[in-house]
Amino acid sequence: MEIKFDIVKKLGVISDGDRGWKKELNLVSWNDGEPKYDIRVWNEDHNRMGKGTTFTTAELSNLKKLLSQIEDL
Repeated sequence: MEIKFDIVKKLGVISDGDRGWKKELNLVSWNDGEPKYDIRVWNEDHNRMGKGTTFTTAELSNLKKLLSQIEDL
C-alpha cells in the first residue's frame, strides 16, 4: 500500500542532518486525512522521508505545555 501525503504548510526546520536531510515540523495530511503536525526527517526534495511522529492540535498544545515546564530549556 502506497502512503499518500500532502505537506499543507511547512512550519520550520528543527535541525540539519547528513546528506541534506532535515528534521522539520510541518502540517501534513496523510492519506487524505485531516492535517496533523508532523516531526520527521525529509530529503531536500520532500519525496523521501524517515520515521516521525504526528500530533493533533490538542496533543501539540499539551507538548508545548510540557516543554515550557522543563527548566533546562
